[in-house]
Amino acid sequence: MIVNRFAPLLCGALLAQAALAQDMMMRGLDMNSPAMTQAEMTRADVETALKSRPANLAHKKLSGLDLSGLDLTGADLTAARLNNANLSHAKLDGAKLDQVWALKADFTGASLKGASIFAAQLQGAKLDGADLSGARLAADLSGASLKGANLSKADCSADEKNQSMGLMRAVLKSADLGDANLAGANLARADLQFAKFGGADLTGAVLAGAEAGGADFRGARLDGVNAQKLDMNSARFDKSARDIFAQAINLDRAFAE
Repeated sequence: MIVNRFAPLLCGALLAQAALAQDMMMRGLDMNSPAMTQAEMTRADVETALKSRPANLAHKKLSGLDLSGLDLTGADLTAARLNNANLSHAKLDGAKLDQVWALKADFTGASLKGASIFAAQLQGAKLDGADLSGARLAADLSGASLKGANLSKADCSADEKNQSMGLMRAVLKSADLGDANLAGANLARADLQFAKFGGADLTGAVLAGAEAGGADFRGARLDGVNAQKLDMNSARFDKSARDIFAQAINLDRAFAE
């Protein structure tokens, strides 16, 4: 009984730790510095590097480059700088984008199937129509646009093992996931606050323990969703989905419309 009594407090503490861990990555950085805004390579240089497979572009400064349409399959882009870069329709299947900086980067129509995107910063990025199916996505996508994106079977859950950087998870705060495919996606303990899911397919998705305060689930397909302890404070959903959210918390503070 004691464990049950304090479980919500423990959960809240862990979620606060997660937010702090990802916020700390932004602190102390000059986002207008050349290291974050300029490129040390040209598109031609990147194309040359891609002749070696898998290409090693780890820690490279590539901000602002037009890399659209390039085949970066399996490339190592660990900790690379891709802020404001254009990667629309690029192929990044199986690529390693851990700790990458891609603020406001354009991944429209890009293929990132099975990619590893861990502890990455993609705030304000554009991923409309991108294919992230089967990807490991524990990144900050606050304010990102993922309209029509494919995140089927993507793992966006909190990392329970490696916590050297704090608890990492997908942060989709205020993200637009309208008409996105999230069927079978794992969003356990993810940050979904104020996210928009209109027209999205969440069939069989795991939302257990996620924060969905202010999120909008109206018009989403929710068959088979695991909503155990999903925080629905101030969230909006269709009245017909009330039973689906029966195991959520703060459902009395949500808006069934």
